[in-house]
Amino acid sequence: MGSDANAVTMESLIYWRSPARSGAALGAGLALLIALACCSVVSVLAYASLLALSAAVAFRIYKNVLQAVQKTNEGHPFKWLLEQDISVPAERAQSLAAAATAHLNAAASELRRLFLVEDLVDSLKFGVLLWCLTYVGACFNGITLIILGWIALFTLPKAYEMNKAQVDANLELARGKINEISAKVRAAVPLGRKSESEKDK
Repeated sequence: MGSDANAVTMESLIYWRSPARSGAALGAGLALLIALACCSVVSVLAYASLLALSAAVAFRIYKNVLQAVQKTNEGHPFKWLLEQDISVPAERAQSLAAAATAHLNAAASELRRLFLVEDLVDSLKFGVLLWCLTYVGACFNGITLIILGWIALFTLPKAYEMNKAQVDANLELARGKINEISAKVRAAVPLGRKSESEKDK
């Protein structure tokens, strides 16, 4: 139930169901990433924590003074937060660990298949991808790519939703061309695929 709610919340953010929340999430993420690009992780964490602590202390002092002036006893201003249960359920932790392990095993199996050239065409495609990434790495550093990815996360899904028919048609055309080229390469290079006898083993 919790994972479904988180998925719905994330989907509503990236599809801009609530523009105010989506804009706040995009802006907060960009601010954090830009800060990380300019300063070290330790500095960003220290300054962010110091800012949060200063705000909490100032609010606590303000509420105490207000209660003293009005002669009221409303209690701790953060009582509702202090009473919240923030512990991670064991079942949730186990499910996350199981999901992470499954993804890790799948990635390791796929990389082994590509690097050991189980399928020549797929390995060549992977090589072309790595070659393209060398140019991407020469133009952008890691944090810049993360910033671009964060912006894309909040723009591409919505753009796709608004232009789904046209994008799907173009993707299908591109997929057909790629499959056509792959078929020609596999026909020309028998090692591009495993033989039927190897598949039966």
